[in-house]
Amino acid sequence: MNNDTSGSREGQPGAVGPSQTVQGSAAERARKALSELDAIASSMARRFSEEQRVLSFQQFLELFASNPVRFGRDAARYVRDMFDHFGTRTIKKPWGELTRFQLFDLPWELPADEAPQQRTTASAAYHGRDFALIGHEELQAEVYRVLCNFVREGRANRLVLMHGPNGSAKSTLAGCILRALEHYSTLDEGAVYRFHWVFPSRKTMRGSIGFGGDVKASAADGTSYAHLTDDQIDARLVIELRDHPLFLLPVRERRTLILKLYEDAGATEPPPEWLMSGKLSHKNQQVFEALLVASGGSLVETLRHVQVERYFISRRYRVGAVTIGPELSVDAGERQITADRSLASLPTSLQATTLFEAHGELIEAAGGVLEFSDLLKRPLDAFRYLQLTLETGEVSLPQQTLQTNVVMLGSANDVHLNAFREHPEFPSFRGRFELLRAPYLRSYVDEQTIYDTQIVPFVTRHVAPHATRVAAQFAVLTRMRQPEAKRYPDALAPLVSSLTAVEKMELFATGTAPERFDADAQKVLRAGIEAIYHESDASVDFEGRLGVSPREVRTLLLDAAQSADHACLSPFAVLSELDALCKRQAEYDWLKEKQLAGGYHDHRLFREVVRTRLLDTIEEEMRTASGLVDETRYAELFDRYISHVGVWVKGEKIRNPHTGDFENPDERMMREVEALLGIRTKHDDHRRGLISAIAAWAIDHPGQKIVNAVVFPQQIRKVREAVFTERRKGVALLVRDLVALLRDAQGAQGDGRPDKGWGELREEERRNATRALERLHGMGYCDRCALDAASALLRARFAELVT
Repeated sequence: MNNDTSGSREGQPGAVGPSQTVQGSAAERARKALSELDAIASSMARRFSEEQRVLSFQQFLELFASNPVRFGRDAARYVRDMFDHFGTRTIKKPWGELTRFQLFDLPWELPADEAPQQRTTASAAYHGRDFALIGHEELQAEVYRVLCNFVREGRANRLVLMHGPNGSAKSTLAGCILRALEHYSTLDEGAVYRFHWVFPSRKTMRGSIGFGGDVKASAADGTSYAHLTDDQIDARLVIELRDHPLFLLPVRERRTLILKLYEDAGATEPPPEWLMSGKLSHKNQQVFEALLVASGGSLVETLRHVQVERYFISRRYRVGAVTIGPELSVDAGERQITADRSLASLPTSLQATTLFEAHGELIEAAGGVLEFSDLLKRPLDAFRYLQLTLETGEVSLPQQTLQTNVVMLGSANDVHLNAFREHPEFPSFRGRFELLRAPYLRSYVDEQTIYDTQIVPFVTRHVAPHATRVAAQFAVLTRMRQPEAKRYPDALAPLVSSLTAVEKMELFATGTAPERFDADAQKVLRAGIEAIYHESDASVDFEGRLGVSPREVRTLLLDAAQSADHACLSPFAVLSELDALCKRQAEYDWLKEKQLAGGYHDHRLFREVVRTRLLDTIEEEMRTASGLVDETRYAELFDRYISHVGVWVKGEKIRNPHTGDFENPDERMMREVEALLGIRTKHDDHRRGLISAIAAWAIDHPGQKIVNAVVFPQQIRKVREAVFTERRKGVALLVRDLVALLRDAQGAQGDGRPDKGWGELREEERRNATRALERLHGMGYCDRCALDAASALLRARFAELVT
């Protein structure tokens, strides 16, 4: 007899074995899944109803009357309003304050609690196939300006043609607009409607199909075939052209109605001419006339067959957002509707009518945006029709003339545009093109953001600090154009003429004037940054037209991420790839440019500069990581110096915080700081100049607190470097120890214990190197790229100090 009562066993009556438990869990998951399905179905049904997806003509007219401005927009107003919907924000660049349109940040892809200006690298990176647009605020503003002009002129009567070098974000800008239209159309503010024709079955209506039968309707009784189910209709004639439902009303009466509704709504803009005088497409007109004749001229009877449908803009399904590549094709055409069972169910009068349906990109993009990618790669004959289409707002087909309602956006390479300028037809096309320049970016801060958002998230290796900055600085240097001094006033001209390519790059990125200029000259130069930045705007050979493309740099970064010599995406791997790139002179025009004074187009110099700047940055990081000098002491010392200088200039005394007594400014301390700044003579003039700089900054930044680190960044850096010079050997020795520590650690044995090389460091040296490594980790370094950086610095700058 078995006396074990501790629990049931598998296989015994009432026992719950493992297999039964698994089955029970699976059944529970299935029930939950079905429950979720029910919830999803209920949610979709609720949204379908709330979105007012299917309406009768009378219902749509009520909706239109509630907000005629929203539901009566043509394509130009719709796209303009979409820009306004997502809003703008002001951003500051060294060359001035700019307005950024937030749709180019793809804000609908952001978490609800994250604002566009707070985007992280990951969140800004990539959404499906969409990248947010980095920079190009001037181009955004130009596109918006043109849209506003279209609204004022009554329709989109020109093609917006963005031109620039390969890879200058023209397609990215267009892609952001198309993606924004998709999202906007899903919102209440962006709801758009089209209509189709519905023909109920005889059985359903117990009589004829609305053609002279006994079933009559009034305008107010709401009888409509729009909401009949599939088994209650014989045919539904889909109309590919998105005519506005109000086109079903006679033009004269329609104009009166619309003007009254706009007046009642307090509209500030007149109705679009497209809405006021637009006419039905050919197929719609044929159906309308047949129904009107069959019903004895009853408009109410005719409108019963109208089913108004909300539609959504979609790039994938080519509805209101279409991109045409440079292939050879006609952008609009038509074909006869073939007979099928549904069409055989149409009323007899329509069966005897030859119906044609239009097709092509111009039809699919109606109500939205049609993008011509690389338009000028097509032969001229392939887009010659656009000239007349843009002028008249119509496109002619064999059986009909279609009214267009679309914003046309195109892109072109400058090489093709320059060739097109020489064509005899160019002057006639020029009046129908709105040419907008799309140069490469000229701020390495923005350029680095491109690589941080479009490359870094997809690199499987660790990305070392400064890898993308090295690439960005080199890219921008290749785009710098030597300034022309004759374009500037006398005070600015000599400063501009002496700017080197590197100084100009830094001026655009951070607004920092060269240290070799005195304070007054620096102020004049900073005030002229906007003029320098826009110097070549009116020139065919504008700055940003030549240089390395971001596409090439992205490929270069991906190649660097696979370097066999570096375990990370290292800035030193990037430098090696830049060396290899610059050997391919036969492939790139920017490598063939003649070198000019100031280092312009000197690609060997550019590589030396970015390498030197990289080592400068690493050296500063190693100094910080060493802990030999508290970084805050620089700022504290300079703050104390400025306080004493301010009192000295006023001829006053300063209160001693320890004794409470009022004393003269500390002349010894001020002289010591001035010695660190390299001021050997004219101390009085220097001190007064500092106070004047503070006053000027306060005038330029009203209401902002004066922070010495912001007003005097160069002076604080000089103080820091001077103090560091005295401790440079100590930092060099620490870097040597750090290299030894990391080499030993990366050569560790399989049991995790270091090999004998570890013992070469004394305990204190090992402890200091470990602390420095921890600080470097906080700066974004891993052990491997920290070893790369420390080894490079040791070889290039510290070799003599540690021997």
